[in-house]
Parts: sequence; structure tokens; C-alpha cells
Amino acid sequence: MTYNRRKFIQKAALAATLPFAYSQLIGCAASSENGEDTTSSKPDFSIDKYGIQLWTVKEQMAQDAKATLREIASFGYKQIESFGGEAGIFWGMSPTDFKSFLDEQGMSAIGSHCNPEYTVNPALESEFKKLCEDAASVGMQYLTNPFPGPISTYDEWMKIAEGLNKQGEICKEFGMKAGYHNHHGEFMKVGDEQIPYKLLLDNTDKDLVDFEMDLYWVVKAKQDPIKWLNDYSGRYKLCHIKDLHKAERITEIESIEINEDDFWLHQTSCVLGTGQIDFDTILPVAKASGITEFIVEQERFDNSTPLEDAKKDAGFMNKYVS
Repeated sequence: MTYNRRKFIQKAALAATLPFAYSQLIGCAASSENGEDTTSSKPDFSIDKYGIQLWTVKEQMAQDAKATLREIASFGYKQIESFGGEAGIFWGMSPTDFKSFLDEQGMSAIGSHCNPEYTVNPALESEFKKLCEDAASVGMQYLTNPFPGPISTYDEWMKIAEGLNKQGEICKEFGMKAGYHNHHGEFMKVGDEQIPYKLLLDNTDKDLVDFEMDLYWVVKAKQDPIKWLNDYSGRYKLCHIKDLHKAERITEIESIEINEDDFWLHQTSCVLGTGQIDFDTILPVAKASGITEFIVEQERFDNSTPLEDAKKDAGFMNKYVS
């Protein structure tokens, strides 16, 4: 079975949610409209490389995976995080050929988002084991549940936690770990006012399961990413670096675009450095808490293309590269 993340996300209309109110986390970074840093000094934070979630360029990958990978490599990306599109996480190539091609571009594969059914459906265990074997053979470190569906009960979330632990046990056989990526639903309280994200963090084995914090969705859910990073230091190893439009643009989008989905909040991501998230404040905390993989993602493209914005996003990230 191949997981196509689009089937869960395609209903997200292009509109907006209320802006995040933490003044210390928003609106502090100076940047141009292209996302390039315009401050005179380097931030007190550095990394040696950064990656991109291929969902950012999903249409281009579907049309010509090799040409797209070549182009994003030329922008400065050294890592990719894949996802299970129609051609699979290796994009129609064998695992060996996929790794060889990435090597030629000077890139490596951190891991991949994969079918969320692997977390809850025991009938797919052998299929998941095969995926682990193939993923490990190309050097991937994580197979991540990207979205378990719009679930809303305590029991369902506890089943996810149980399934992640089982996946982690299988991943461990191949020198990998299971991962979990958040959206906003993890912060919608269930049962006796319990927060699903906390249930997952508290009920998964830290030796088997790591978390990928999507900063955009945490902020969009009006949560404080720094608090979560500090409260669960060591549990996060990956993060999605994705910006949220400023309040004025969100208001404009809300006034002209209709959201017809009851679960999904409207999509308002933008070029890094042009929105309201203060990465200069958050990312040092992320690194100190244990995050080692910094992965760019963008899902909305206003008057631009995914590749054009991926290049701008790389320009923003370059200020952090030591």
C-alpha cells in the first residue's frame, strides 16, 4: 500500500486562521520579500546543513523526480525528507539507484513520511518491515507518521501511541526510529480535557519514537513551541521550518477564500522570513532541546511556484549555516 498524503490534505482550502499572539515569537526577524535576511549580524544559532520535505515540490516530483532533485540541490539543500507518493518514497527508483542519485547531487535522505495505516493496522506489518529494510539501506533514520487522520477520542489517540511504539520496535531492528509529525489536531482536547499531543509524548517510548515538530502547525494552533520543546527536551529530533503569513495577509485571505472543511484550518504558509514566526528565537531552543534535523516545508505559493519559493527558503536558511 502506498500512502498519498494529498488524500488527507487536498481538502484544505487556501485561507487562514487567527494569528499567534506570542509577541516574543513573531514579527521580530527582519527580512526581504524574498525571505533573505536583511539584518546586519548573524543569528546566535548555526547548523551545518538543512533539508527540504519533498511535499513542498510534490507536483514537480511527480512530473520529473530527478530534474526536481537536481534543482533543489542547486539551491543548497543537503538533505531531503521524502513521502509516499504514487511512485513510492524512492520515486520510481530502486533504493540503490535512489541513494546513488542523491549521492551524485550531494544530498542524503533523512527519512520519509509514510502510510499512517502502518501505525494502526497489524495486517500491514510485513509491508512496513520491508519498507524499513529498504529505507535503512539508503541511510534513512526515520519513518514518520505524518497525519493519523482527523481523530477525536482519547481511545483513538492511545491506539496511535501504542502503534507508534510497535513501529519503533520494528524500526529498531533496522537501526532506525519511528517518527511522528504534528498538525493542529494534536492540540484539540479530548476526553477529560486531555491534550492528544501530550498523550503521545507521555505514552511513547523515547528509545523507539522521536517527534518531528512542525513549527507552523504548533503556532497555528496557538501553542508555544518553546514551551513544548523545553517541557519535552530530548523527544524532538526533527522540525519542519515553515512560516505563517502575517496578520494582515491572513485577514485578507479569510475575506476572499472559503474553507469548506470542518477539520482543516486554512493553509497560510509563506516564504520563510516573510511571515510572523521568529525563527531566530525558536531555532536555538530547538537545537538545544535535541533537534538535529532542520527541514524546510511550504504548502502555499502566492504569485510564485514551489521551486521558486524553495529557492527563496534556501536563501533564508543559508544565514544559519556555519
